[in-house]
Amino acid sequence: MKHSRRRFLKQAALRVGTGASAVAAAAASGAVAAAGLGLATPAIAQGLQRWHLVTSWAKGSAGPGTTADRLAARITAATDGKVDVRVLGAGELTSPFGVLDAVIDGAAEMAHTASFFWAGRAPAASYFTTMPFGLSPQAHSAWVRFGGGQALWDETYAPLEVKPLMAGNSGANMAGWFKAPLQSLASLSGAKIRTAGLGGEIYRRLGATTVTLPPTEIFGALQTGVIDAVEFLGPFSDRSLGFDQVADHYYFPGFNKPNGTAEALINANLWASLSDDLRAAVQNACDAENDAGLAEATWFNAQALAALRAGSTRIEALPDDIVEAARAASVEVLADYADKDAMTRRVDTSYRTALEALSGWERLYQG
Repeated sequence: MKHSRRRFLKQAALRVGTGASAVAAAAASGAVAAAGLGLATPAIAQGLQRWHLVTSWAKGSAGPGTTADRLAARITAATDGKVDVRVLGAGELTSPFGVLDAVIDGAAEMAHTASFFWAGRAPAASYFTTMPFGLSPQAHSAWVRFGGGQALWDETYAPLEVKPLMAGNSGANMAGWFKAPLQSLASLSGAKIRTAGLGGEIYRRLGATTVTLPPTEIFGALQTGVIDAVEFLGPFSDRSLGFDQVADHYYFPGFNKPNGTAEALINANLWASLSDDLRAAVQNACDAENDAGLAEATWFNAQALAALRAGSTRIEALPDDIVEAARAASVEVLADYADKDAMTRRVDTSYRTALEALSGWERLYQG
């Protein structure tokens, strides 16, 4: 912790110095707006923090990319410009999978990404994005906010020295795009599928070969035949990435990712250094964007689905034997995963308790 704190303070000192010089020059010339800060002089006098938000997505990409942009704007506005957040898309400062280390090391103050990318470093992290046959978007949010999930998430990430917050949601996902039709379970044998999370392990046990790729590399791999299929998000994001141009078959239900929570990561030392009002403002901005992201995905998934139906895409249900085999495989996969370590067992227990309680309520009100 001390070593990380020294790195953070060194980076912060460099940025504050640079920011202070820019502000002083702008104030002297009476050209605050020209400095790109857009702040009134009193706000500058109270101190300005410039945060760099690195993401695992292409800047401005439909869904996660637009969520990151809105989140930055929300934090800047909610703090009256005391925290000025600038977004850097995947590859601008670091790779899509390098954003966690960038925040830990202080190269960036904040990241927008997905927790299951860090399963190799903290297995319990997977639960905070989604789990196969798991919580719906609304139920996941309820668990994190009111069912003890946030405290477990904080504890899971404490060794990584980052503060996690929900900050967007792509909603329920589709099962994926396939170049060749799926006739039965046998059709998955040898198929190369880009996927993420524990759904990948389920596909592997069903005979497929799973491939891990960052979002920015998926289209090229699908187009060139490096992969035969891709599971990413829902129609809104998938169509914007052009998957319908190279694959004809789009399957549901998305058993592997019934939820799509995005996370904001903030350097833990930076988070601790914030005043109570700034922490509350950042938290509220993340909460607001979490809700807005899900609303956006719900609306535009419907629009994109209609457009795909009007085109040449075949929207099809997965064969029954695939869903049945996936459900059976998930029992063993999730049981094995829960035994990774003590932290994962605790998170799994909490998650399963929430799933049982919330699924019962959802079934009741949905009829």
